[in-house]
Amino acid sequence: MAIEASQGRLQDRRPVSVIDIGSNSIRLVVYEGIARSPSVLFNEKMLAGLGKGIVTTGELDPAGVKRSIEEFRRFRALSEQAGAESLHVIATAAAREARNGPEFIAQVEKILGTEIQVLSGRQEAHLAALGVTSSFYKPDGIVGDLGGGSLELVDVSGEEIGDGFTLPLGGLRLQEMSDGSLEDAAKIVRKEMDRADWLLSECQGRAFYCVGGTWRNLAKLHMLSVEYPLQVMHNYKLDPEKHLKFLEKVARGDVKEIKGSGRISKSRRNLLPYGAIVLLEVIRRLKPSEIVISANGVREGYLQSLLQEPERSADPLLSAAEELAILRSRSVAHARELAEWSGHSFDALGISETEEEARYRRAACLLADIGWRAHPDYRGLQSLNLISHGAFVGIDHPARAYIALANLFRHEGLYEDILSDEMRELATPRYVQLAQVLGGLLRVVYLLTASMPGIIPRLRWERRGEGALVLVVPREFEALIGERPQGRMEQLAKVTGLNLAFELTGE
Repeated sequence: MAIEASQGRLQDRRPVSVIDIGSNSIRLVVYEGIARSPSVLFNEKMLAGLGKGIVTTGELDPAGVKRSIEEFRRFRALSEQAGAESLHVIATAAAREARNGPEFIAQVEKILGTEIQVLSGRQEAHLAALGVTSSFYKPDGIVGDLGGGSLELVDVSGEEIGDGFTLPLGGLRLQEMSDGSLEDAAKIVRKEMDRADWLLSECQGRAFYCVGGTWRNLAKLHMLSVEYPLQVMHNYKLDPEKHLKFLEKVARGDVKEIKGSGRISKSRRNLLPYGAIVLLEVIRRLKPSEIVISANGVREGYLQSLLQEPERSADPLLSAAEELAILRSRSVAHARELAEWSGHSFDALGISETEEEARYRRAACLLADIGWRAHPDYRGLQSLNLISHGAFVGIDHPARAYIALANLFRHEGLYEDILSDEMRELATPRYVQLAQVLGGLLRVVYLLTASMPGIIPRLRWERRGEGALVLVVPREFEALIGERPQGRMEQLAKVTGLNLAFELTGE
């Protein structure tokens, strides 16, 4: 039976599934397709604990094997139900180290009907690093992927990825090696980390990128404890000095005393102290400039490895923003015109941008019309929520606030009192100012274009004396200039401190 394609999906994408068999968890992710900024169609996880007891027995946990075998049948059925055209399976520390790992892998391959790639420690580190380099803008530092069985460390600088280094410091393994003693766990970590001290000491002062469920849940606990206003995990940052006491408290095992701990699953909560112990030792040796949480890791890195150039080198933020414009805006061509024209407008208005700020402005323009189907009174708020909580990568939290606020101003007006205190603090004064100017430009131009392409490329700014600029409009569009566009131009003039006006040309 033919299935009608939903217009909420990109029609040129072919779904693909990835199953990640870890030491603690097993996860199925069905992606919309292989893309620079892939969207998730379906995501399910089970905490099988395959690596539990492997230190003493040398084998995968029998109960975990039994439960996971049953779940793999479901995962295959879910993959097929979601329409995935291919299924890729990777396995990490527990499967590669256990004596009965090959037997387990052979059994699972029969169930899933595909070959399983058992990653070496170096391969695992490389894919984790690729997951980071593909989802951060010019990352520079050490990637640490903390799983249930191992810790992978690898140096990254932009798109350059160094050789990976593996240590037996995964949460489950560390819990077992220390027999549940946090004091002994700290001693084990210090001893094992000596083997990687050359790497950490050589890279002191750079960022540390945290990959893996234990560290993500550690960051989630911190978010909850401080009531952080933006519950988005990717690119959440911890100050190594400011938040040291929090990490030390978790490392002592006092997790239940921390606000929000009940929101962390018990199985994950039990491993948080071990994750904190490892992170504290990294901080001691690396002295990182910042701790950065990555929502992407081995699975996303594997998916990126399947991409071909030039798509692989595309900007992930702008790729995702353009895809959302295709799915939700009235005209993606209009959005592209805005992205280009806004750069010329900033130049004319005398606003200088960094390379990253220019990326954010372009993304804001691509996303400027995604709320048009909402009730007019709530378009600004819906756009704010869609952008600030969107599944974007290649962007930090203050920049999310900038893009979201530009679109809030575009719909609600250039009034600073519409900002919440939390949003104002998150965005920074610089981004609030840029958002007001960009929002003001969008408010002017949308009244001339009716959200359709063709006019924007024919608009240009020209200087008329000191502090005066005119937006030159071809005379054939004279009827589009009226009371409302004039009023919005006056609002933009107040924000910029310039004398702004429309001017007709005989073009």
